Amino acid sequence: MEQTANRYTQSIIIIGILFFIFGFVTWLNGPLITYVKLAFSLDTDSKAFLVTTAFYMAYFFLALPSSWILERTGMKKGMALGLLVMAIGTFVFGQFATHRNYPASLVGLFVIGSGLSILQTASNPYISIIGPIKSAAKRISIMGICNKVAGILSPIVLGALVLKDINKLEEKVSLAASAQEQEQILSAFAATIYLPYMIMAAILAVLAYWILKSGLPEIKASDVNTQPTGSNTKTSIFQFAYLWLGAFCIFVYVGAEVMAGDAIGTYGKGFNIPTDETKYFTSLTLVAMLVGYVAGLSTIPKIISQQTALKISAWLGIAFTIAALLTKGYVSVGFVAALGLANAMMWPAIWPLAIDGLGKFTERGSALLIMGIAGGAIIPKIFASLKEQYDFQWTFFAIMLPCYLFILFFAMRGHLIGKAKSS
Repeated sequence: MEQTANRYTQSIIIIGILFFIFGFVTWLNGPLITYVKLAFSLDTDSKAFLVTTAFYMAYFFLALPSSWILERTGMKKGMALGLLVMAIGTFVFGQFATHRNYPASLVGLFVIGSGLSILQTASNPYISIIGPIKSAAKRISIMGICNKVAGILSPIVLGALVLKDINKLEEKVSLAASAQEQEQILSAFAATIYLPYMIMAAILAVLAYWILKSGLPEIKASDVNTQPTGSNTKTSIFQFAYLWLGAFCIFVYVGAEVMAGDAIGTYGKGFNIPTDETKYFTSLTLVAMLVGYVAGLSTIPKIISQQTALKISAWLGIAFTIAALLTKGYVSVGFVAALGLANAMMWPAIWPLAIDGLGKFTERGSALLIMGIAGGAIIPKIFASLKEQYDFQWTFFAIMLPCYLFILFFAMRGHLIGKAKSS
């Protein structure tokens, strides 16, 4: 019994380290938007937001192949493979960003997202089913804390190493005497990304080897996440309506999360807040998310259920979105950052509600949910495009409110549609 408990604890620690790693890499996208707009002389925010488009669309294209890979490799080897692919993508981005090749840099981000797709397709169901499904949100909350602590650190680290004194740099570029001088300044700035990304690539490669050699137990999802009696005659994932609704819920949730985390700097600049300040706004959102995860960890499932946590989160999202519209400047930005609190318990609650009882379809159902992460590519890009034509606050409101309304529907009714009752 003690050996089993120690193995369980070791597994939680290992997966927690993985969540820290992909939290650090994922939440670099916010400050990267600021970096690429200046380094590549992009004239619109819409072009800069291709950072999130390239990164998150990888989930859409790689999620199903990831499930097929995992069916052959198992979850443990799959996690190691995901880390190795991330290392390759990080190396590619660092190389080409240094030489100010934007299309090739976006390819690097797509490869990083591809590795994360494999990693998340394995790690999310793994942490959900390593213990009782009813307490999955609690375990995912622990993972979320690891993820968001890394997310708080990553904009600060990149800000200090790459975006230091960026206001002065922007002014220096604008005052450059010639186009050649301007290019020299921007090339020197772009090259500052090289060393941080080479170090990350090396760390990811070492972690891939460590996971492969670790004592992390192999779990077969279909043996653990069994179907309730009466549903074992289902022959396709198309017969699980709540799974598909859950996938769309992940789509709008991730879109809303990226809007609050990565787009908050662009939102702040709409009020003419200096770039030296907006580059750290992503960390504010993640601090709010960290508070939400700690709250969830202490209340689920002892005080409130996963479904109740999702309902509360959706209502908070609606309230903060309205408040952001009705206020201005730093106060409005504060309400956008507070959306981190609303968003914190959404992933931990949506995921187990959507995969509960999938049985042999767990891997493919998980891949479908991972495909929903593409919301992080599409929804912020829509915002970046529309804000160039319409008021940015109203655009933010018009995009975010429907997202939270659908999440509320899934929490109240959607997660039950088509779900067989356990006998």
